[in-house]
Amino acid sequence: MNSGTERTSKNIREGKATGVIAPGGEQPHHDTAVTDILPLPGLKELPGGITAPKGFRAAGIHCGVKKSKKDLCLVVSDEPASAAVVLTTNRVQAAPVVVTRVQMERSHTFRAIVVNSGNANACTGDRGMKDAWAMVGATASALNVGPGEVLVSSTGVIGQFLPITAITDGIKRAATVLSPEGGGSAAEAIITTDTFVKEHALEFDCDGVRVTMGGMAKGSGMIAPNMATMLAFVTTDAAVSPAVLRSALSRAADRSFNRISVDGDTSTNDMVAVLANGESGAQPLTQVGGPHYKAFYAALEQMLVTLSKMIVKDGEGATKFIEINVTGAADEASAVRAARAIANSNLVKTAIHGEDANWGRILAAVGYSGIDFDPAKVEIFFGGVPILRRNYTIDFSEEEAKKVLSRKEITITVSLQQGEGSASFWTCDLSKAYVDINANYRT
Repeated sequence: MNSGTERTSKNIREGKATGVIAPGGEQPHHDTAVTDILPLPGLKELPGGITAPKGFRAAGIHCGVKKSKKDLCLVVSDEPASAAVVLTTNRVQAAPVVVTRVQMERSHTFRAIVVNSGNANACTGDRGMKDAWAMVGATASALNVGPGEVLVSSTGVIGQFLPITAITDGIKRAATVLSPEGGGSAAEAIITTDTFVKEHALEFDCDGVRVTMGGMAKGSGMIAPNMATMLAFVTTDAAVSPAVLRSALSRAADRSFNRISVDGDTSTNDMVAVLANGESGAQPLTQVGGPHYKAFYAALEQMLVTLSKMIVKDGEGATKFIEINVTGAADEASAVRAARAIANSNLVKTAIHGEDANWGRILAAVGYSGIDFDPAKVEIFFGGVPILRRNYTIDFSEEEAKKVLSRKEITITVSLQQGEGSASFWTCDLSKAYVDINANYRT
């Protein structure tokens, strides 16, 4: 065990947080200086994903949940890693979500994450809980670690029992092929209706030491702010105490996964988990704030924003990626509420799909968002084209607006002119293909 891991272990022993974060709930204190620090100087994107950091291995295999595609993955840290997790806000929670919550309440350190796709193990009662715990037990046994060191996750169809024997047998096989080069297979094994694998890696400087962070995600439909039918897993060889990791993940998830929308539905299985094993040898992060924490937080936020955008770009049936920027709000919270309302509006999303510059739908969404603003001051832009000016002045070229809306990536800016608050959301259009996909999901 190197010095970085020793320092991490000490930090973990001193940690007080469970690491479980509920989106939209009470958030820990954050240094306000970290809220607008991207891009991070010296940050470098790397090839690879979840196994890019030192001391992590992964595997992705087919075990029999799906007909032929990969459907089971393991992610393993060679040394105990501090952890933080964000879980769904849906009152209907899948068995693996419940089990992971219990695991996080009992421990500060983890060695493995096991994930199956193709079956959500949701609404499956006592049997579902037993199956989720069986996945934990099989993973612990296969890796020769404690059952309390394993997190579990599932994604797929709701209301069906897992083929648990096939999964536990698969876990044994996956453990034998774990590899530092296994990140791509692991990322492939967690997807469902996704059309491409979502992974990302980067490195940055932390106290003079190069630190690496890797991640993978899945998600395409049933995506809404406050988490969605999406899973994301991030690893880093930074040394971070559980309390600091929890604080950083809370803030970063709020500014990434809680700001995306495909169809406005919130799933039963949503999970974001981060493991930090300290293998880089960098000085441990034990307090929120300070230059080294800011570098770590900036990298984490960039990682989660990148994965979030991948999910939106892969929205079921989507043909356009839409960034919504709300500026000039009374405060950030107001900007978030306004941007969320626009991103969740089916009328806005269908208008963008039809390349219709229907600014009235955008203004109406801001109006029902519940924020305090003066509608007569609002200005709306599609790309660089002004669509609505103050005092409801409308003087734009339909042809120029059509050019903007015909692009694959579109920016909508809504200036409220009420204050300094701003926020960005990411969404996509709704197409006929979305209906086709979800009308036939189980068949």
